[in-house]
Amino acid sequence: MGRRASFSRAPVVLVANAFGTWLSQALANLVAARGYRVHFVLSGREVLDQAPTLRPDVVVLDADLPDIDSITVCRTLRQDRAAWNMPVMMITATPATKQQRLAALKAGAWDYLSVLLNPEEVTLKIDAMSRLKLEMERALEQSALDPASGLYTLPGLERRARELTSDAKRRRAPLACVALGIGLDPKGAGESTALSGAAAYAGQVLQASGRTSDCVGSLGQGEFAVLAPGTAPEGAAKMARRLARVIETAGPRPAGVPPLRVHAGYDAVADPNRTPVEPATLLEHAGTALHQARAGTGERIQAYRA
Repeated sequence: MGRRASFSRAPVVLVANAFGTWLSQALANLVAARGYRVHFVLSGREVLDQAPTLRPDVVVLDADLPDIDSITVCRTLRQDRAAWNMPVMMITATPATKQQRLAALKAGAWDYLSVLLNPEEVTLKIDAMSRLKLEMERALEQSALDPASGLYTLPGLERRARELTSDAKRRRAPLACVALGIGLDPKGAGESTALSGAAAYAGQVLQASGRTSDCVGSLGQGEFAVLAPGTAPEGAAKMARRLARVIETAGPRPAGVPPLRVHAGYDAVADPNRTPVEPATLLEHAGTALHQARAGTGERIQAYRA
């Protein structure tokens, strides 16, 4: 393979290959030449168990897995909103038929190949998919909305904060921000559950329970912000308590999501003209209050204090 531009980070490939070593040998060149991180598993169940945590850039599935049909594995990955843009390549040890290719593509695979291909062609395809995946990732980092969750990204929150602050000044109206942090309730039986699943559920609850005018976004893993126009300081305190309670008590929870414990921080201004506020200040203040609440130094719901 010819020399190509380096990646912004080492791409991760998850390979499910139950039989034979040809794929391992083919990918050895890819690892040596490109600096990939390749994880091998032997079954479809291992793919489904490891993919949410590993977050691979490309998944390579043996079409003849010993436990779960590879079409089912691919379809299940596609049902995960966080994996909507994850390239999946399926490979068969026999000549690929039209029916097999169509079934794989309908399940969400990006390609369906036969091992009769030159190994270099396989690695070139993986290389191309990885580059496209990382480019998509870079573009999403600058996007206002995360298409997987429907939540505002941090750049999106900052943009909306500027817009809402300008509007609040024009109308002499209050503006608030509530930040919420999701954790597992120590009294619940959720020790083996990944926090990412609980956070995804909490994001869905926030979107469903918020007002149309509210702007709900992600501050990071397990942390959210709600920009609330027309909400005075006393209303921000009530909103923080209400949203924390809704997340903790909403049901029924999806399978695997344990009882949750929510902390919150908030800040608000009654009139941005009387109390000047920079667009990003409310986000920063609410986030600071949240971290103080999560530090366990006081109440689980805290107002920002300079």
